[in-house]
Amino acid sequence: MTRPTETFIGQPVRSLQTMLRVISQIVESQPSLVPDGIYGVQTMGAVSAFQRDHGLPVTGVTDLTTWEAIVAEYELAIVQVGPAQPLGLTLEPGQVITMDQRDPNIYVLQAVLTVMSKATPSITPPGLTGVLDEATAHSLATFQALAGLPESGHLDKVTWKHLAVHYPMAAGRVNGTQNGTAQTEITRTDVKI
Repeated sequence: MTRPTETFIGQPVRSLQTMLRVISQIVESQPSLVPDGIYGVQTMGAVSAFQRDHGLPVTGVTDLTTWEAIVAEYELAIVQVGPAQPLGLTLEPGQVITMDQRDPNIYVLQAVLTVMSKATPSITPPGLTGVLDEATAHSLATFQALAGLPESGHLDKVTWKHLAVHYPMAAGRVNGTQNGTAQTEITRTDVKI
């Protein structure tokens, strides 16, 4: 994930505060700041804490060395606090994976269907074979029916898009991280392709 460059143009103090705030989300000793654009006592304290933690001269002033160290730490921190990098399939335009085809994407599909089966009991967990075998086709067709898609049991981009929409909710329910407002079953979704 790259830093949002639009927030770093023409607002160096607010940018500094924003970076230190993100760092504070993963580094316990880093004080959190509210980015207000004012280089006041709180900002000086946060800069001093950063300098102390990184073996820099503790001045509370953001010189070039401190700025570059903060930027480097921020770029590592933003990966930790931001959303996980999405994983997409490598399906060619119009490609459909059908029964008995072996494809590396099927391992991903089978893993997704396994998680979904734990959250939605009507989906039977397939094995992890890398082949769109009968068990995988059956699980996929069940998902397709629940999502209001044609029950082909084949994997195409439309089916994958629906799986990608429903997977985070299913994984959250399995991990117990979803709040009580989550869907309890897969429903037809209007997904724009």
